[in-house]
Amino acid sequence: MRSRKFLKAEQAKLAWDAPGLVAGVDEAGRGPLAGPVVAAAVILDDQRRIRGLADSKVLTPLQRERLNDQILAKALCCSIGQASVEEIDAYNILGATMLAMKRAVEGLRLKPSKVLVDGNRLPQLDVLAEAVIGGDATVKSISAASILAKVHRDRLCEQLHLEFPHYGFASHKGYSTPEHLEALLRHGACVHHRRFFSPVAAALARAAGEEIPIAVASGELLVETVQIETEQVELRPAP
Repeated sequence: MRSRKFLKAEQAKLAWDAPGLVAGVDEAGRGPLAGPVVAAAVILDDQRRIRGLADSKVLTPLQRERLNDQILAKALCCSIGQASVEEIDAYNILGATMLAMKRAVEGLRLKPSKVLVDGNRLPQLDVLAEAVIGGDATVKSISAASILAKVHRDRLCEQLHLEFPHYGFASHKGYSTPEHLEALLRHGACVHHRRFFSPVAAALARAAGEEIPIAVASGELLVETVQIETEQVELRPAP
């Protein structure tokens, strides 16, 4: 039975917030077909400002790398947490994302009095927490967390590329690009693929001798129904 240990977030401001350190939390890698989901938690230092913090998705790879180094050098503390492919398959991608976020917060050297999480869901934490929709673009500590998580996961995908170069992980970072889907057609799935994501489930079914064709036509992903619970994905460029 898949775990659903997460909380529906309350978006109202909390009048009884306690003063103290505030950590921003964000994730990278919910959508890809392969690799772990990664989360980061960051407590910024108000005395050491970092210019250029923004949602990682609007930054170039070079900008992310430079900001990543500044965040690690100037933040009060940072932490990375992740959930493995096996945990994604066991708990579904949402449950695994909450687990990665929880690990990131628990890994902080300093304990925050409050945690701000990008999105509309909260992991189970032992500190006050608030979800902020669009927080990666509006809250500096969340922006910093989004950058750390993205850079860390991209580097993991480059390592996967060294192990399985024929999938092209270094370029598409595991997302469902035409290149990646073509590699699944040619080579099937590897141990780093998320088996309950529909294109991967189809590849595994074909490897088992079941006739479940998959194709890319006119920019759309065409997959016949697989008789297991799957995560649906969209054809998309790698961010």
